Amino acid sequence: MNRVQRGKLAMAAVAIGAGLLSVTGCGYINAQQTSHQYAASDGVKADLGSLELRNIAIVSTGADKPGRVIGAVFNQSSSDATLVINGANGAQTSVPVKAKSQTYLNEESDAAILSSAGGNPGSLVTVSLSAGSESSKLQVPVLDGSLVEYQKYLPAGATPTATPGSTASEGATHKGESGHATEPATTPSESGH
Repeated sequence: MNRVQRGKLAMAAVAIGAGLLSVTGCGYINAQQTSHQYAASDGVKADLGSLELRNIAIVSTGADKPGRVIGAVFNQSSSDATLVINGANGAQTSVPVKAKSQTYLNEESDAAILSSAGGNPGSLVTVSLSAGSESSKLQVPVLDGSLVEYQKYLPAGATPTATPGSTASEGATHKGESGHATEPATTPSESGH
């Protein structure tokens, strides 16, 4: 191999190396977003000893009105556990969770109702969590029934609040940005996913 060919080979190797470095450099410099865990829904997540709380939120129509806790609680231990949630003004509810099992706080389970939500819809309220000797505080969002998917979780006797440009009784259509009636978006349960 002569001197010119070695020079061309060296330049090609440098070019390939620079190309590979530029392709992989993004992962080296920037954090991987797929390795960052976060609550991808309206609720929040927390871990309390062997209990894992996911998508926790309170559904209510007002700060001094009853609020229903929704979400999921997973028990990773081999013993039954009871999650106790203390809210504002002495409000308290408990959620039993069997060993190596989960409890979904939805329409099929017993309602976990706080006598006072502690905050108006759209706010975050601090609740105290305890299970056995573990305890923690968590900021939980308060949601209302203005979104159809949360209306079924409103505590008994509560009526959803109306949003500007719509009414709580609208089911078939709602006003879009243009002010014209549009079809509502389907929820995952309506679309079959």
